[in-house]
Amino acid sequence: MRILFIKSLLASLFQREVEATLRGDSLRELCPSLAKRSEGRFCQFFSLLIISHLLLVSVCYAELIDRVVAFVDDRAITLTEFMGTYEKAKSGRPDISKGEVLNTYINRILLLREAKKLRLEAKTDDELINSYIELKVKAFIRLRDEDMKEFYNTHLSEFEGAEFDSVRARIEEYLTEKEVNNLLKRHIDELRSKAYIKILMKEP
Repeated sequence: MRILFIKSLLASLFQREVEATLRGDSLRELCPSLAKRSEGRFCQFFSLLIISHLLLVSVCYAELIDRVVAFVDDRAITLTEFMGTYEKAKSGRPDISKGEVLNTYINRILLLREAKKLRLEAKTDDELINSYIELKVKAFIRLRDEDMKEFYNTHLSEFEGAEFDSVRARIEEYLTEKEVNNLLKRHIDELRSKAYIKILMKEP
């Protein structure tokens, strides 16, 4: 809003000075001294216009930086965009920090970009990320019966005497999810190491 006002003001002033200078052309014939004074005033205004333009560029740049909290390669994350995500995350976990939310958001951007490279499609971003994780991470996990039985034997008290076969599916699901998280973390670290990430936001 402030930028539009400055632009409007400069345009109005410039128009007035141009009209005054044009009138100076006719004044030059009638009164040379008056016309010369008009030309001097236009030169002063032109200098002022250049200075104002430089200030306007500085204001635009400052406001642009204020509105951007991070860059992921050529992708800018704006303050408005981030705050919407932060408020949503905070409603589910009040103690979450802005840094945690921003880093999670950056990870989502990286995963979505990789999913789109593979031409995966889904109705929502969450579904697209899940499809990518299924394809690039979960598909490579293989659990051995020995590992599941070992987990069962070391957590017998938690199963309250239930036989291994009756809880095998639960153990497999838990261990698979744990392995997915470990592999996904490594995969994201690799993606981040290959990307240009610049965080401009400073936490209070």
